[in-house]
Amino acid sequence: MAFSASLGGVSSAQALEWVQSGHPVSGQPNVSWLMTSPSPLKSESPLKLEMAIAKPSVARSKPSELEGSRESILGDAIAPTKPSSASAVDWLVLEAGTLLEDSRIENSRIEDSSIAQLDEDSSIILLDEQRSVDENRADDIASPTLVVAEAVADETTGKQAEDEVEDTDSVEADTPDSDASSDAPSIETDSSEPTEAPVDEIAPTAPSPGITPFTPESSEQRVLIIEVNVTGVDDRPELRDAVFRAIQTDPGQTATESQLQNDINAIFATGLFSEVQAGLEDTPLGVRLNVNVVPNPILTRVRLEGSALAAAGETLRFGNQDLTIDQVVEAIFSPQYGRTLDRVPPEFAEGTLNLGAFQIGINELYEVYTENGYVLAQVVDADISANGEVTLVVAEGIIENIEVQFLDEDGFAEDEDGNPIEGRTRDFIVTREFESQSGDVFNQSAIQRDLQSVFGLGIFDDVRVSLEPGDDPRKVDVIVNVIEGSTGSIAAGAGFSSASGFFGSASYQQQNLGGNNQNLGAEIQIGQRELLFDVRFTDPWIATDPYRTSYTVNSFLRRSISLIFDGGETEVDLCEQRNDLNCNQDDLDDGDRPRVQRLGGGISFSRPLDEWLGWEGWRASTGFQYQRISIRDGDGDISFIDALGNQLSFTDDGKDELYLLQLAAVRDRRNNPLQPTGGSLLRFGTEQSIPLGSGSILLNRLRASYSRYFPVDLTSFQDGPETLAFNVQAGTVLGDLPPYEAFSLGGTDSVRGYDAGELGSGRSFLQATAEYRFPIISIVGGALFVDFGTDLGTAAEVPGAPADVRDKPGTGFGYGLGVRVQSPLGQIRVDYGINDDGDGRIHFGIGERF
Repeated sequence: MAFSASLGGVSSAQALEWVQSGHPVSGQPNVSWLMTSPSPLKSESPLKLEMAIAKPSVARSKPSELEGSRESILGDAIAPTKPSSASAVDWLVLEAGTLLEDSRIENSRIEDSSIAQLDEDSSIILLDEQRSVDENRADDIASPTLVVAEAVADETTGKQAEDEVEDTDSVEADTPDSDASSDAPSIETDSSEPTEAPVDEIAPTAPSPGITPFTPESSEQRVLIIEVNVTGVDDRPELRDAVFRAIQTDPGQTATESQLQNDINAIFATGLFSEVQAGLEDTPLGVRLNVNVVPNPILTRVRLEGSALAAAGETLRFGNQDLTIDQVVEAIFSPQYGRTLDRVPPEFAEGTLNLGAFQIGINELYEVYTENGYVLAQVVDADISANGEVTLVVAEGIIENIEVQFLDEDGFAEDEDGNPIEGRTRDFIVTREFESQSGDVFNQSAIQRDLQSVFGLGIFDDVRVSLEPGDDPRKVDVIVNVIEGSTGSIAAGAGFSSASGFFGSASYQQQNLGGNNQNLGAEIQIGQRELLFDVRFTDPWIATDPYRTSYTVNSFLRRSISLIFDGGETEVDLCEQRNDLNCNQDDLDDGDRPRVQRLGGGISFSRPLDEWLGWEGWRASTGFQYQRISIRDGDGDISFIDALGNQLSFTDDGKDELYLLQLAAVRDRRNNPLQPTGGSLLRFGTEQSIPLGSGSILLNRLRASYSRYFPVDLTSFQDGPETLAFNVQAGTVLGDLPPYEAFSLGGTDSVRGYDAGELGSGRSFLQATAEYRFPIISIVGGALFVDFGTDLGTAAEVPGAPADVRDKPGTGFGYGLGVRVQSPLGQIRVDYGINDDGDGRIHFGIGERF
């Protein structure tokens, strides 16, 4: 008699669920199945399920040979008891679908049908020939047909519907779930010998005593395993042992379908095998579990396919080294070449590819990608060849397009009518700030720097990025969403000053002229005594220049009281009778202080050096400037000597000309240009004059500054950054030195505790500052500081000795504390400094000291 299970019309997922639920799909013990696990690299791959039911092979033995065998084989798993009402019946034990013949068979006659109802929902129907059974001819007993017929419960009355069995050639098992009945596998019987009394219809009856009920939906059947046989690795004992270590099923114990399925999964989980087949086979003493495995090949090489980083020769930081992506892959996977890892002990280093360890390597590759900013990179496919070479197909997230989208102040891309928001700024002003370009691999760190560069233009209130899939699903479109800010301003005012008398002023500022991010600023002041103006135009990036060169053109007329000729213990004014060499300072009651007037203009160019020369973080500038300088009194008249007869200008007529070539370099490594908490800032600058015009002045000015910032954690007033900041500055003038070009010391941006220019005026200087900056509450921060400055004894080298005649000390220090307040206009700085003479002063400023 042969049996088969029909799975027609049932998906693999449904069949798998059917089997794992414990439902008696086959109804027979000889169920073998092939379960192919998905590759750990492709979790989306479906499980493949194949089922077949083999012909029963129940051994025929005499009672004397089988007496007591059930207890020895099953142990305490089954404790059968003969039915009290049918002591002479040929009774069967059903456990995990296993059909066992009772060894204690007595002479009896089986009726047309014996029905033992196990519970309210299912019945076991025993069909056999109507004939006498001789105890001495037990080997003639034919294998009975076992059919599980489930009754369908009535949803309204709770009564059971009767199952119909139309004939013995085909008996279907109905599922209690009416919705899934069409998907449930049917069980067909094919009898090689016709039954003498076919049953057309069988109704469930009361359960027979002595039969232990079971419910397929709630409890699984168990099968006795007497042997576990592993094949496919006969020449690989270490892999055979790996199988036995993985499974939980042991000979001499019973197992369920779920347990056997877990064993298959556990074998796959070792990562050592590409295929696993498991089958159950009847033997005279029980069931043998046959496990056939196909080992993975020996891992010989791992290579990438589709890597844009490899094609571009880009390097990634791996450990403490900069390596190409191919070198990173080799470093990660080469330790696995020719050996097994993780689940197999090192002594079994036979070279089998371990998919578990290989998956760990892939995860490590992901980490390297992510740590280097390539957050979209992923392995999309893996191919393992027979010779052990693994090809990983990667999609690294290539940028297909970079687009600009304007948002309104509420963050919407469309107006109330559904029209896109129009921006004033031209798109290329945004996109040219992006070092990331179409065709590059998306890098989160690079995009963040690009956003900071765009925001640093000062014309946007907000800049953010969103990603959309490109036309190629392996690529991405970068959408730069910007909210434009107010970039123009006009101001006007009026006032009175001792220098200008009554005056009126007006100013205009536009930071995004024509939507090109060009800056135009103009300021004019008209007073009773003078006309002052300053006009400046800046283009931060000359069009078509690949190196981001900017230029500035300006023209100015400025007049101010010079700090060189102000401050100190002794005031030295101008003579009331201008340029009177016999003027007596002691007789002056209404003297005037000298003012320096500069009329001129110039042009300068600036360029970053990283792309041009490869100097990361450096920026250089050069330019030319012309100045016509004159020393004047409060009325605007030229006055080239003070009341003591000291020279105030380089020439004897009070009019000088400077033609200056300027050169400067800056290396900025601060983490925040406005409020740095880490990094450094280094500046060098020089100005060389050309000896032309009035005075033919030939000088060279050198100046340098270095700032360093260290994050610390010393207080707990408020959550926020704390910083130790240090600054050192120095400078000197070589060659000719007009008095007004000397270095001035003291004041808000120099040595606090001294008034502006009060500490000294020299040909050279050295200055140092240390600050501890800390948060206090919300927008308020604090600072402790120490300043030091010296003219290095060069005060007398300045023509007219302006510092000496005013009794400036030349060297001194100051210390104190300050408050920093964040305002809409920027950071407001208020410091109280005490100098080395014990005098204290309040200083106001905008932004940090350095």
